[in-house]
Amino acid sequence: MTVAGGTDHRVVAGRYELSTLLGQGGMGQVWAAYDQRLDRRVAVKLLRPDRVAGPAGQAQTEELRRRFTRECRVTAQVDHPGLVTVHDAGSDGDDLYLVMSYVDGSDLGDHLAEHAPYPWQWAVAVAAQMCAVLSAVHAVPIVHRDLKPRNVMVKQDGTVTVLDLGIASVMDTDTTRLTHTGSPIGSPSYMAPEQAMSGAVGPYTDLYALGVVLHELLSGDVPFSGSTALGVLHRHLYEPPVPVRRLRPEVPDALESLVLRLLAKDPQHRPASAQDVYEELAPLLPGRAVPTGRPLDPTRPFLRPAAPWPDRATTPAPQPRPPGPAQGVAAAVDEVKRLLGEGRITQAVDILGAILPDAAARHGEHSPVVRTLRKQYAATLMDDGQYRRALPELRRLADQRAAESGHADPQSLQFRYEAAQCLEQLGEPAAALAEYRSLLPYYENQYATADIRQSLEIRRRVGQLLLALGDRPAAHDILGRLLLDAERVHGVGHPFPAEIRRTLHWLGQMRGQ
Repeated sequence: MTVAGGTDHRVVAGRYELSTLLGQGGMGQVWAAYDQRLDRRVAVKLLRPDRVAGPAGQAQTEELRRRFTRECRVTAQVDHPGLVTVHDAGSDGDDLYLVMSYVDGSDLGDHLAEHAPYPWQWAVAVAAQMCAVLSAVHAVPIVHRDLKPRNVMVKQDGTVTVLDLGIASVMDTDTTRLTHTGSPIGSPSYMAPEQAMSGAVGPYTDLYALGVVLHELLSGDVPFSGSTALGVLHRHLYEPPVPVRRLRPEVPDALESLVLRLLAKDPQHRPASAQDVYEELAPLLPGRAVPTGRPLDPTRPFLRPAAPWPDRATTPAPQPRPPGPAQGVAAAVDEVKRLLGEGRITQAVDILGAILPDAAARHGEHSPVVRTLRKQYAATLMDDGQYRRALPELRRLADQRAAESGHADPQSLQFRYEAAQCLEQLGEPAAALAEYRSLLPYYENQYATADIRQSLEIRRRVGQLLLALGDRPAAHDILGRLLLDAERVHGVGHPFPAEIRRTLHWLGQMRGQ
């Protein structure tokens, strides 16, 4: 165990520090965590077989261990961008663990709740992406067996990720027998009739669940609900679903027809494969167009296939549990120092981001403790290469110092200089150039050696940015005058003027072409 911000954080396998509980169910818990060795965020699934087994005792405990071991092996077999990547698996004390990539987005259940009524075009885009995943899964062959909105994530760029192959089974004889050792595996609201009856299970079972998900996205509710699991399963077995166009007349006829065939009681009456379902959805998918730019839009991958997601860098990082009131800011600062000392920058960044709002509420935005935290946060973000998140923090710090001590305040100027560096790294040369030029007079009016050298560095960056913007004559003029000053301050043989000399030589060659 380690103490992070005054709260006990368990470290699994001596490496994965649990941070925030993301969810839990019959098969265990899923945590947001940090990989201490590689300094990255991951998701860790834990299973405590003896607790899950209940009164059935050791036999069911061993059965759950076998099932979890199979989950790790099976999940690692399937390589598809719509599935989470498995990084590690093993046992830690009484627990079994599975380490996966962390998925930043919203689960489909929350996505539906936040966008009711759900646009039918979005429902088609989600289902089409799920079909691509299912096609890869069924080819192994694997049956997911527990498709539902909570097991589907919509990422920031609109791509869909299917989670939890934990109760999926390799379709062989031994696996089939395992389904008869206890209650049916899966969620009653999304369970196919043949699965509820513990009969044969295959890809058609997942297609039925896909039909339930589509019906829910289009209508706002599952086709069959009830007060008990048995009541829900009875309706799956014997009641016809309500056609979605009775609830949403704008839904295309072809989409309603597809949903009804996916929800057929007899597996033989459903589409033959996930590939076939995709082909029926394809004509309903949006054509090539410019995306709105909204995050979590599942149509975006079809509007501009394989295009980069421009605003990905602005996505907030997942936040760890903040320290409790008794521990306060001091404990968080101590923890951040420890993490930085161990090179765990990503985790330090998240703790600072989590504690800052609380510290500002308690001590005031302009208090020394909040100022210190914000400075550390900005510096750590820059160390971690998160320039887009560092930029507003640096600007806020610069404005606060300038308001208190004037625009020539050295600390305010330093914050502005670092903000200009962020703009450079973010590929905004014109904005960075304007910031450097506005800073230059303050440094040129100073006489300290450090200020002179800083002014030389700013002039060098101005020259390089002019080159980046295509203004070679202005760049040559700036760098030519800079060379003389740099040789006087640093000496002729110093690397700084040597670099400028090489750039000027290159510019001279370019002039001759």
